[in-house]
Amino acid sequence: MNVTAEKLVELGGYFSIVHHIKGRIRLRVSPKIKEHKHHVGIEDIEALPARINGIKSIKINKMIGSLTVEYDHAIFPDHLWENLVKGEKLDEIITIIDQLAKEIV
Repeated sequence: MNVTAEKLVELGGYFSIVHHIKGRIRLRVSPKIKEHKHHVGIEDIEALPARINGIKSIKINKMIGSLTVEYDHAIFPDHLWENLVKGEKLDEIITIIDQLAKEIV
């Protein structure tokens, strides 16, 4: 599945912030994400660093249902992550992600 900015924003409500420092955020993933109409697989999430400038790496811990994202904090300010999880200013987030999306040939 091709993960778009809109799909990422839709999924934001399934995450909660566990720990956050500039450049690194750990998110807890709700098990209810499996029920979402746009199923996004682990492979899709792991492929995001290749698709979005500023995302350095994503590590998934299936045992505890979390993921850790290493990112460039100059590109992704702290408030962006908080807004994503809270479902706030989603149009701004979509615009930023669309601008950072890499061309995939």
